[in-house]
Amino acid sequence: MKKFVAAAVALSMIGTTAMAAPYPSYANGPNRGHAEQSYRYNDQHRDNGRFAQNRYVHWKKGDRFDRHRAANYRVINTPRSYRLYNPPRGYHWVRSGNDAVLVGITSGIVAAIMANVLR
Repeated sequence: MKKFVAAAVALSMIGTTAMAAPYPSYANGPNRGHAEQSYRYNDQHRDNGRFAQNRYVHWKKGDRFDRHRAANYRVINTPRSYRLYNPPRGYHWVRSGNDAVLVGITSGIVAAIMANVLR
């Protein structure tokens, strides 16, 4: 029984030192979180605190639509004038660059994309 208790105490001490070990060097120091910041910058390209509107986003069905990332964002009130079908209840057509995107009003999920229909 003494051997079992001694082994348990030894294992608990090893586990304690492993938990107290510092994070790898890339997470400490002056560059902490640098990878996350650069990803966020590359994803949204900020210019003086505002989103840049010149970056084209390839929307896919099921994506969450973010109007700040859409170039030339506008709600299309007359879809028939652009040869689009009327949106079902709870959806609306929006413009993103030259694309018409069917977006759920409350969820913001992309339901359909009509590429290059707006010029």
